[in-house]
Amino acid sequence: MSEPRLLALLDQSAAIARQAAELLVRMQDGDLAVAHKDFRDVVTAADLASERLVIDGLRQLTPGAAILSEEAGFSGSETAPRWIIDPLDGTVNYAGGLPWFSVTLAYQEEGRTLLGLAHAPLAGIVAHYVEGGIATVNDRPAAVSATASLADAVVSICLTSHYAPEDLERTNAVIRRLSGLCRGVRILVSGGLEMSLVAAGRLDAFIGLKADIVSHAAAIPLVRAAGGRVTTVAGVDSRDEDLEKVVSNGLIHDELLAAIRAA
Repeated sequence: MSEPRLLALLDQSAAIARQAAELLVRMQDGDLAVAHKDFRDVVTAADLASERLVIDGLRQLTPGAAILSEEAGFSGSETAPRWIIDPLDGTVNYAGGLPWFSVTLAYQEEGRTLLGLAHAPLAGIVAHYVEGGIATVNDRPAAVSATASLADAVVSICLTSHYAPEDLERTNAVIRRLSGLCRGVRILVSGGLEMSLVAAGRLDAFIGLKADIVSHAAAIPLVRAAGGRVTTVAGVDSRDEDLEKVVSNGLIHDELLAAIRAA
């Protein structure tokens, strides 16, 4: 059973995420003041507004906790509990008027994720995780799909325009390989949302070969609690800081890893 303090923290942090998600929806049709970051990646006024709302809310909620955020970086003590947040996971989708974006939050103590949530307002996904008791997507128990063969699987993979040439080449090789083996390959590029979809049984797998910590930390324990696996390409359990995130329902995992390695 989850600790009462974590359940209370989930309720309060979920309210902050919901407010940020509502703000993003309101701002999506306005002037986003899109600015370029690395390569062809972008940041918008909505990223920054959502980040301010979330950071201010979490600082009031947990004054002693450190915060690692997509745009603001790290603040606080290295030894303190910390929040890992992506105030707008899927910025390119968002800036183009697409629905595949989310707000993601993870709370950690001593390097262990005790709480995670992803709120994707226009995709209709709200995922919650609390260690020891809660793993839900849209208030239903999280449970991965029963797909047992890669040939029957729908797999999403991250491919972005700001990847370095070698990252593009590696990811494209995997896409070419999987396109002849899977029922479908999809590119959504909102890792927290996609991993939540795996946890809900709607996607059979998700692959990120250059996965940042802020978009994925919240959903890693959710997928595992739902019966899935999250590993590197080598098959070792993936940690927050690992760039490789191969996420699946578990049943197709070994077959999926073999396909990626063959690519």
